[in-house]
Amino acid sequence: MHTARRTHSFTESVIRGMTRLASEHGAINLAQGFPNFAAPDILKEAAARAIRDDVNQYAITWGAKRLRDALARKYADWYGMAVNPESEITVTCGATEAMACRTISTYAPTRRPAPQWMPPAARSSPRPAA
Repeated sequence: MHTARRTHSFTESVIRGMTRLASEHGAINLAQGFPNFAAPDILKEAAARAIRDDVNQYAITWGAKRLRDALARKYADWYGMAVNPESEITVTCGATEAMACRTISTYAPTRRPAPQWMPPAARSSPRPAA
């Protein structure tokens, strides 16, 4: 299979790599969020209700409409920003997917994304290549 050249430099995520290493060595995995507490009852009840009500479909690729609408309202309330939930909000499954989405959609093939050694806060917004 031939993939786009821009993807050839993608590597395994740090979380995935640390999880694999912890598993290989029988170590405690500190790379992923494995809670050491029970889920709140309200969350368990909501999950059980969703199962009973047959809420079992994937959300659309850019996120469930109700969630995007709620996020747009939150931005308006908290930040005074008018955000269009149909064209300006994307909900991802996790941080790795969000960063890949942001990077691929922001940088032209001739530009380089921010170096990976920068702290996460510095990498969270597009920056011109040096």
